[in-house]
Amino acid sequence: MKFSYFHLMPWTDLEETPAQWPVSNQAFKPERGKQLYDTYIDTMAFAEDCGFDWVGCNEHHFSPYGLMANCNLIGSVLAQRTKTIGLAMLGNLIPLLNPIRVAEEYAMIDVMSGGRLIAGMIRGVPHEYIAYNVVPGESRERLREAAALIVKCWTEPEPFGWEGEFYQYPSISIWPKPYQKPHPPILMSASNEESAEFAGQHRAMMGITLIADLKLAKHSIDVYKQAARAHGLEPTPEHILLGYNTCIADTDEEAREIMREGQRYFHRVLMHSIRDAQRLVIQKSRFFAQEQFGERFVNRLETLKERSLDEMIDAGSLLCGSPQSVVKQMKRIHGELGHGCFNINMKIGNIPDAAVRHGMELFRDRVLPEVRSL
Repeated sequence: MKFSYFHLMPWTDLEETPAQWPVSNQAFKPERGKQLYDTYIDTMAFAEDCGFDWVGCNEHHFSPYGLMANCNLIGSVLAQRTKTIGLAMLGNLIPLLNPIRVAEEYAMIDVMSGGRLIAGMIRGVPHEYIAYNVVPGESRERLREAAALIVKCWTEPEPFGWEGEFYQYPSISIWPKPYQKPHPPILMSASNEESAEFAGQHRAMMGITLIADLKLAKHSIDVYKQAARAHGLEPTPEHILLGYNTCIADTDEEAREIMREGQRYFHRVLMHSIRDAQRLVIQKSRFFAQEQFGERFVNRLETLKERSLDEMIDAGSLLCGSPQSVVKQMKRIHGELGHGCFNINMKIGNIPDAAVRHGMELFRDRVLPEVRSL
């Protein structure tokens, strides 16, 4: 079993629920932002000392939900602050970006780190497209073309031209090329049936951001495996990454209290504007042709918000408790889903950083030895 330490880099100091999306940035204080970045980067680098195999970054816009508008900037810092841990960019929202630039920046991280990049090629959620004024209904085909172009940038030794539906370049030859050959491992999101099939078709690793229900997760995994096999890949557990909000403390009671307070801020403050943004996408049909996807996303957010902590643990949608309890929860989930990587986020909402770091130490000392061999 592999373990990835994931971080959203949330803004933790809002006292009131944001009124709308995009969220006004009047409350952002650069001096406080500097403190948060320093703390978060230190914590992410510490993941290497705690036995994590990867450290994960991602990309979000126009919201205190995450201060990581460009995960590659954080990845480049971590390339210098760490020595062996994989750098999982989970990742760039490929349809919103210039794919040539993504290919170049990913190659830089891979070379600077000595071949430690895991290259996330992520579709993203609808409101990110409004932020960057890209039509969400084009997202999947944009992702398909951009992914093919990025791989060609990494593997083609001679200058080449590209004339696609969304991207046109007369001549391309990137410097540097990636350290890993033929290219870094690719991971794509697979939180619903369509995305799971897409990831399998591209023979990429699959990742589910947050598990709402083990039965639904199992279905996505089965769809992914079927598509991967049809396209020449026999998937192994290492191809399957599952994301979990996690709190580990000395006792079950302490962990529940810490998680409860963090989730309160997460859902009341950080996720409030995200839910509003998704409703905006659904209402503005000109932005999003596949409204069913938008509705599913909103419904999943509402489900996670409304469940109690015990209901979420029972549903297998989060990890929370003493080291012994978390070991049992991990073993149960692995027994049902057969995956090979847990993607663990411990900074939920405004959970204190001291509690996060203590949870990481408990993971290293009392959880990892019991679950590494799964």
